[in-house]
Amino acid sequence: MLIKILLLCVFFAIMIGIGLYCRKHATDVNGFVLGGRSVGPWLTAFAYGTSYFSAVIFIGYAGQFGWKYGIASTWIGIGNALIGSLLAWVILGRRTRIMTQHLDSATMPEFFGARFNSKALKVGASVIIFIFLIPYTASLYNGLSRLFGMAFHIDYTVCIIIMAVLTGIYVIAGGYMATAINDFIQGIIMLFGIIAVIAAVIMSKGGFMEALSGLASVEDPAVSATPGAFNSFFGPDPLNLLGVVILTSLGTWGLPQMVQKFYAIESEKSIHKGTIISTLFALVVAGGCYFLGGFGRLFSDQINIEADGFDAIIPTMLSNLPDALVGLVVLLVLSASMSTLSSLVMASSSTLTIDFLKDNFIKNMSDKTQVFVIRVLIVVFIAISVVIAVIQYRSAVTFIAQLMGVSWGALAGAFLAPLLYGLYWKGTTKIACWCSYVWGAGLMMLNLLFRESFPMILQSPINAGAFAMLSGLIIVPVVSWLTPKLDRQMVENCFSWYEEPVKVPAKFALSDGEE
Repeated sequence: MLIKILLLCVFFAIMIGIGLYCRKHATDVNGFVLGGRSVGPWLTAFAYGTSYFSAVIFIGYAGQFGWKYGIASTWIGIGNALIGSLLAWVILGRRTRIMTQHLDSATMPEFFGARFNSKALKVGASVIIFIFLIPYTASLYNGLSRLFGMAFHIDYTVCIIIMAVLTGIYVIAGGYMATAINDFIQGIIMLFGIIAVIAAVIMSKGGFMEALSGLASVEDPAVSATPGAFNSFFGPDPLNLLGVVILTSLGTWGLPQMVQKFYAIESEKSIHKGTIISTLFALVVAGGCYFLGGFGRLFSDQINIEADGFDAIIPTMLSNLPDALVGLVVLLVLSASMSTLSSLVMASSSTLTIDFLKDNFIKNMSDKTQVFVIRVLIVVFIAISVVIAVIQYRSAVTFIAQLMGVSWGALAGAFLAPLLYGLYWKGTTKIACWCSYVWGAGLMMLNLLFRESFPMILQSPINAGAFAMLSGLIIVPVVSWLTPKLDRQMVENCFSWYEEPVKVPAKFALSDGEE
């Protein structure tokens, strides 16, 4: 217990110390929200990765989908790395950085407002973000409850209050730069932690081949009548597995707290490096989490799924590890949760201040006032998320994936298509954006309220979210072709910086002066 407490104290002291150190970067809105658009590749890549993967992934998704799909759940982590990280950086990174700086936008709603010349679009996006990021934020705490209960035997409410207060301190003090530096440290802990945990758990079952053989002998007629389904290449249910891959991978392209990382990146070189670093990070952390969860059924004699739920699977797998390793796991999950929490509250508070309150309710809001209001709202959002987390913990909604799936599906379903087409296609229209907003957010709200009325495959919020995103990619171009186009000069101005000539080394382009 002394080792675990000591590790936590050192961890928290470093986090707060960095927050206080970064106060000098958080004196204006550009510095507080974007770190002055001067964040390097390592910090940006780790900020992206640690915001991506939280306790929701490690405790909730890894346990639930590992139980459902066996070792094939590793495909989710691979999809997260290749689609959610690699392709996201390649397709969105450079264009997002260029256009958002050109349009002087610090948030996703501000981008929509400037790109489509619509104040209403900006306000609508900020409302959707406010509504759906709060339950997503609340879901982060739930993954810590069983883990802290196992490691420290303390009340869940105490756990989330400590985590919320300490996260709030360093975010309020140092803004985005403090978040980015702490994300880097937390990411290092996650990398070492997941590798150590996988090795320890598999060794406890006799090694990799022995564990895989044990998984092959597991049978569950309710899931699949095929022998060895849980150690097969695509698992017992490939179609639903594909839905999870799409939601958790493609979904990052439309999440404000993820896309905003591209706003702050420093240079072209940083984008190249960040792409590689972020992809490798996701491959190790996400791939490792789901790979670990795939062996959950080997511990079925210690778990009562009906009574304890899927969230008990990973903590049960870790319960017999040495104390020092349990302490590392606690830091791993705490790091994952605090980094995501800091990104979410930063996105929520900055969006509500810049896109909703400024000019609409508070006229002529100065830079200093905006930073103050953002800091106040960070406190408010953290407090609301804590209250929701406690209520949710004591209510019938026990699965982490349910809250996260609805929130993630609504945000990505609403924003992914307008963002992607807005960056690449001059023909995207204002009405098409509204249709995507209403479709993505509306579908997920209906799924939450009237789930049993949906077709069987869409009753899962995971599949409904994936469907919302993919259909949005069709809705936006179709509606754009049928609705009035934006002012041509305004659109050309938005895309003009893409055509700005820049000098690059000869290794990237041949010199025009060569004869």
